Amino acid sequence: MTDKQAVAYLRQAYDQIRGELGKVIVGQDEVIEQLLIGIFARGHCLLEGVPGLAKTLLISTLAKCLDLKFKRIQFTPDLMPSDIVGTEVLQEDPVSKARVFKFLKGPIFANIVLADEINRTPPKTQAALLEAMQEKRVSVGNEVHVLDQPFFVLATQNPIDQEGTYTLPEAQLDRFIFKVFVGYPTDEEEAEIMRRVASPAMAQAEGDVRPVLNGQQIAAFQKLVLRVPVSDQVLDYARALVRATRPNQEDAPDFIKEWISWGAGPRASINLILAGKARAVLHGHFHVTTDDIDAVAVPVLRHRIACSYAAAAENITTDSVVAKLIESIPKDAAADEEG
Repeated sequence: MTDKQAVAYLRQAYDQIRGELGKVIVGQDEVIEQLLIGIFARGHCLLEGVPGLAKTLLISTLAKCLDLKFKRIQFTPDLMPSDIVGTEVLQEDPVSKARVFKFLKGPIFANIVLADEINRTPPKTQAALLEAMQEKRVSVGNEVHVLDQPFFVLATQNPIDQEGTYTLPEAQLDRFIFKVFVGYPTDEEEAEIMRRVASPAMAQAEGDVRPVLNGQQIAAFQKLVLRVPVSDQVLDYARALVRATRPNQEDAPDFIKEWISWGAGPRASINLILAGKARAVLHGHFHVTTDDIDAVAVPVLRHRIACSYAAAAENITTDSVVAKLIESIPKDAAADEEG
């Protein structure tokens, strides 16, 4: 199969995945696309939304569609790192009768891990998960254990209930390729949700979800995404977009200097390109356009920049700042910008 044939195959699979998810999930098309982009770009996603918006159901159903092993970890204040990565226990060998340590794997050993309410657990436990995300392996005692592949962490947090929470530091937030906002359903979608949940067909619909891809195919498509070519113009545009978020840059827009306390680092530039490549493939083309970059810019940048007090006083959000940046930077920009 050529690369272009593989792109066409994945485009068709993308439509099928949305169809399978539609048996259970109502709406949330943008969230679904962003999660799939994150998966094919080999990234992890942070989902933020109030309780009751079917975040857990969406992620578990997505795991079924991709035929991946799914585990859910409920983060609580008393959760320990060993509850996530696993622990060594002393067992007696049935043959030699000698006592040996055996490693019992924790829930992190899955393909898709839902870290539910990640901000409810102390930083030490958060760090254990985030290290596994970065390294794709965990260390217990003197042993190193490689995680299952493919491996994705989809973490959630509640934006309204902040009592008893531990805010993720900026360095940890930067490890997520996307911060995805899960919003309320529309009036029509909410009516459809009520009809479905109040009917006996709901349980059957969850059982009717069929796998569209498998782990081996996902790994192949991740390699395909890396091979997608990117023109210098698109690279320059993505770089200009990220550099413009930094208020200490002399040529930063005035509204950035007024509204932003600190801007995005180089990882944002890398993730913009990777996410742009994944989006391009999902939409059926084997090249990245500035439209692809624009489409992923907000979820890539919203958690990597911080609004100033002046912006907060004017109810300016990071989303609106990124949207304004997209409008202000020419698509052929940065050709003469210094690195």
